[in-house]
Amino acid sequence: MKLVEFVPPVEHPLWKLCLQMGITDVIVKVNPDLTGLPDPWRFETLSSIVSRLKSAGLTVVGLEGDPFDMSPIKEYGERGTGNGEREEALAHYRELLESMGRLGIKLLCYNFMVGTGWARTGVREVRGGAKATYFSLDETNAALRSRGQSESDLILTADQVWANYEYFIKSVMPVAERFGVRMGLHPDDPCLPSLGGFARIFGSVEAYDRAYAIYPSPSNAVTFCQANFKLMTGHNGLDALARHFGKRIAFIHVRDVEGDKTDFTELFHDQGTTDQFALMRTYRELGLDVPVRGDHVPEMYGDRLLDENCIPGYFTMGRLFANGYIKALLKGTGNE
Repeated sequence: MKLVEFVPPVEHPLWKLCLQMGITDVIVKVNPDLTGLPDPWRFETLSSIVSRLKSAGLTVVGLEGDPFDMSPIKEYGERGTGNGEREEALAHYRELLESMGRLGIKLLCYNFMVGTGWARTGVREVRGGAKATYFSLDETNAALRSRGQSESDLILTADQVWANYEYFIKSVMPVAERFGVRMGLHPDDPCLPSLGGFARIFGSVEAYDRAYAIYPSPSNAVTFCQANFKLMTGHNGLDALARHFGKRIAFIHVRDVEGDKTDFTELFHDQGTTDQFALMRTYRELGLDVPVRGDHVPEMYGDRLLDENCIPGYFTMGRLFANGYIKALLKGTGNE
């Protein structure tokens, strides 16, 4: 397995720090809000982003997150989205996959979180006063009630989201296959049946098996985000679940949390009940040769001197700690 880092698509201190940590393969998000470039699906746009990082000594091996506004696909039939908007967005997505294949980018970590992406309530102090992101369903529902909303009033039902997902995956997966791109599906985060008035469908192992059955293919893969699957199955279920997915795993997010899916807090990577060493040995037994990265780190002392406006969970100092820890796990289990 290869340790990678999720870096900003524009110049950032983390670029140089990656090289100093011995990390040269990176994952990026190419949404125009981050890159400053329009039309991320076009070969020329994606090539310029890749070249930007290559000039700094970094190789883009994967993309992660929504590359552009995906609401016409995920929320089809709501918010005024019609079939024309959906078909245009799908055409862009297919062109992105083709551009990725031409550039040798073989991994796309995607999600089908409807309404909003990964959601957190705020930050809590953890070890040594570090600030970690947390989620509280009670606090989230209280905020909804204060705006006159109810979580039970669904804008899109689970059946509607499943229909949208099936239409999406059947539309784009043939192109992913043709260009050798593996699409690793990330779980809903948090893995609840609904959030903010929208049904969420990828909060169980059964949902993943159903998604694969819609289009069985090596390109129809899994992003094994450890903390999310732990919240689905309990801390004792990760080893069995990794074996269940096996070679369907295309990407690994090393994370841990404490609590349950209705109220949890992110942890440093050496904390928590997950036996990270044993899990790395399982990955080796399975013969996985996929990118692996740390995810969602606490904000540490001095972080805001490097990037005052960073999104909580993605500050820099905690990543240095996480990468050192993961490098040791990989080397100690023969995965490096």
